[in-house]
Parts: sequence; structure tokens; C-alpha cells
Amino acid sequence: MQPGDAPREEPVAIAAEAPLDADAAELQKLGYLQQLRRGLGGFGNFAVSFSVISVLTGAVTLYGHGLRNGGPFEMLAGWPLVTLMTLPVALSLAQLASSYPTAGALYHWSSILGGRGWGFGTAWMNLLGQVAVTAGVDYGLADFLRPVLGLPEERAPTLALFAAILVSHGLLNHLGVRAVELLNLVSAWHHLLGTLVVVAALAFFAPHQPAAFMLTRVTTAPQGYFYGFLIGLLQAQWTYTGYDASAHVTEETVDPARNAPRGIILSVLLSGLAGYALLIAVTLAISDLPAAMAAENPFLFVLHGALGGRLGDAMAWIVIGAMWFCGLSSITSNSRMIFAFARDGGLPGSARLSRVSERFKSPHIAIWVSVLGAFVVALYARAYDAMTALSTIALYASYGMPIIAGLLARRSGTWTRRGPWDLGRFSAATNVLALAWTAFIMVLFVFPLDGVARVGFALFIAALLGAWFGVMRRSFIGPPQTTLETR
Repeated sequence: MQPGDAPREEPVAIAAEAPLDADAAELQKLGYLQQLRRGLGGFGNFAVSFSVISVLTGAVTLYGHGLRNGGPFEMLAGWPLVTLMTLPVALSLAQLASSYPTAGALYHWSSILGGRGWGFGTAWMNLLGQVAVTAGVDYGLADFLRPVLGLPEERAPTLALFAAILVSHGLLNHLGVRAVELLNLVSAWHHLLGTLVVVAALAFFAPHQPAAFMLTRVTTAPQGYFYGFLIGLLQAQWTYTGYDASAHVTEETVDPARNAPRGIILSVLLSGLAGYALLIAVTLAISDLPAAMAAENPFLFVLHGALGGRLGDAMAWIVIGAMWFCGLSSITSNSRMIFAFARDGGLPGSARLSRVSERFKSPHIAIWVSVLGAFVVALYARAYDAMTALSTIALYASYGMPIIAGLLARRSGTWTRRGPWDLGRFSAATNVLALAWTAFIMVLFVFPLDGVARVGFALFIAALLGAWFGVMRRSFIGPPQTTLETR
């Protein structure tokens, strides 16, 4: 798969209806008809990414991972480090989203700027990452919910809860596009206010360690503290996945060339602030650090120890609600990527996967494939750390590929279609910094993968290369030719 492969021409359907609104007309210039319901405003677009990032999911379900590997210092230094280094990636993706606002997002950007093969690889890496993220979010919710409900510490009840949560997200995304839009708005406020409530409860009602406690460095990693601290960054970096969701829902967003970039950047910035406040508040409320590190769920252990049973349970239910919203948005984003890739013929069964329900205006088959895929990933990657590491590696590979293509196309002068949101003379430096960080974390997070997940990921890459060079290079057309002509 080499950047520069030229796509074959494909006839593009032209809508017979007229007139088109400005957003639908712009989408048609990019080669696609308006099929999905366009009803998201700027806040709604932001809400999707903010909900998928979900500091009350990633920072909470992997709190024990961060605490055991890096101790309180992981929370003090690791979160802001990852936030700072994620911003160049988000800025680079925002620039691309402004130029090419389609549901295919990263796959389209890579195809347009780097060629069909580059786009094909990006799409599959993004799909794997998104399915694994959904699995991680909903399995994490099931694992968090199980002790709250008093269920035994066994895999069977966790899987049953996981399946029920997945089905609830699938049904809502299939049957209630308008309801999902409303729930995304509720989700954003739930995350913002919920984080504030948890932080306030810990600040006012919990006993506190002195500020110097945050400098405590302790690890269970046999390789030593430096290694443990780096591996502990998975807590923050996995949280910072899925902000490309704002780009995946551009065909459902009003004025997407402006609102999608804002959604991507604001979701990262606000998540950074909210997540840091949460982690500092929880960590300062730890009364017994060794006991917290040894607990089955360190976050719940700290909440109940600091706030007592009733108030601790109330805070836990706020977190559970946020996790549920996160999984809902994750299925939304994942299904749009499947739909967009399928309408260009990139998936087995593309004709079915690209169907949109006439009644509900949702890509219903793609939605249920997202649900099934997440369930399979959770069955395969039994370790939660492996699930989250796999999704982080795959997603950041799919983020890096269009950034590489865009950097090269900009330098060669072949990328001339610029959206209203552009990095200008800071573009190259931002892209290089984003790519350096992406390469670093992709190598780093191979280590938390268990042997089965490593072999599975390697086989996935081998199968992807085999499919491209064996079949798809000759048959896959890619995005419509008119997309390339608008550069």
C-alpha cells in the first residue's frame, strides 16, 4: 500500500432534487448524496467526541492501571503530559476534517491525499480501533457495574451485563436517531456536571492527603518505576481516543467544515481540564495507598473509603451513567465509519452494510455489525488492559496515516482544497509533532498486549496486506473521483 496509488474513476450519482441546502450541496461536490439526517449543531458535534473521550470512563476504568504502574505521580504528571501531546494530533485531524467533511473521515482523507491503498489501510485500522474501543468501554462499564449490583467476581455475569449494554446501545442507534442526538447533548452535560459533582463531593466531604502526596512514586512493574510510569500512560492515552467521532458525524452536522474541527479540539481541551481535576481529587482522597493499589476496583475503593457507602454509591452511579453514554456515542461513530467505507465497496457485504433505514435514517446494519464486532473483541482479548491497548494502537495508526498523507501532499503542493479551519504556516511543525507522539505510543503500548492479542494483531496486519495486494488493489475503487477533482 503506497501513497500515490490513483483511484479508478467511478460514476457519481447526482441528486435530481433541487435546490439543495449548502451543506448537502457541498457534500455532493465531494461525491455523495445526503442520506443521513443532518441535525447536529456545533454543541451536538462536540458532544459526540466529548462523550466518546469520556473522562468518567477511561480515567476511571483504568485508574487502577495508572495507580499500580505509576502511583500518585502518574496522575500528577502523566495526564497533563498525554493531554499536551495529544493536542497536535487533534489539531492535525481538525484541519483535515475542515477540508473534507464526510462520514468516511480518516479513510477519505488518506485516500484523497495518499491514494486508494493508503485509504484502505487507514479504514481497516480505524475500524479495528473503534470496535476495540466500544468493547473496552462497554466491557469496562459491565465490570464496574457488577460489584455495584453485588454480582460475583466471575466472567459470566460480566459478559451477560456487557451483552445487555451493547444491545441497548444498538437498539437506540437503530431506532432513535433523534433520541441519540438528544442523548448526546444530555451526555455532554452529564459528563461536565457529573465530573464537577464527584470532584466537589471529594473536595468537601473526604479526608485529604497533603499536596506532597501527589509526588509519591510507586510501581508494581518488575521492570522499575520509569517503565511503570510509561506503561501507566495508557490510562490517559486510551481516554484520549475517539475524538475523531466529530469527523465521522460531519454528514449529520450543520456547517461541518467549521463545527467538526471545533468539536475535535474542544473535546480534547475540556476533557483535559475535567479529567485532571477528577484525578487529583480522587488521588488526594486515598487513605491507604497499598490497599487501594491491591483493590479489585481502586476507584470504587477510594470513593467508598472517602465518602462512605451511600454517598460513594451515588458518585459511582454518576460514573456508570457517563460510561453508558460513552458506549452509546462509540457505537454511533463506529457505525458511521462502517457505513462510509461500505458505500465505497471496501467491506465484505458492502451493499448491505451501506444501507440506510428509510424509516429511521440510520445505517442500521452497520450499527449491529458494530455491536457484534465489539462482543467478539471482548471474547478474544480477555485482559482489559489488552483491549484498551489494542484499541489505542489501532486508532492512533489510523490517525497517523492521514496526517502523513496530508503532510506529504501539502509539501508537494497537491493538497490545495483547504477548509475554513487551517493551521497555515504551523501545519508542518504540528503534523511532525503529532506523528512523533503517535509513533512513540504505538510502540509503547505493544507491551500491555497479552500473547494472544499480539498474535491476533499481527495476523490482522498480515491479512490486511494480503487482502490489498491479493484482491482489493484491483477491485477497490475508493472514494468518488469527483472528490479528488475538488482538491
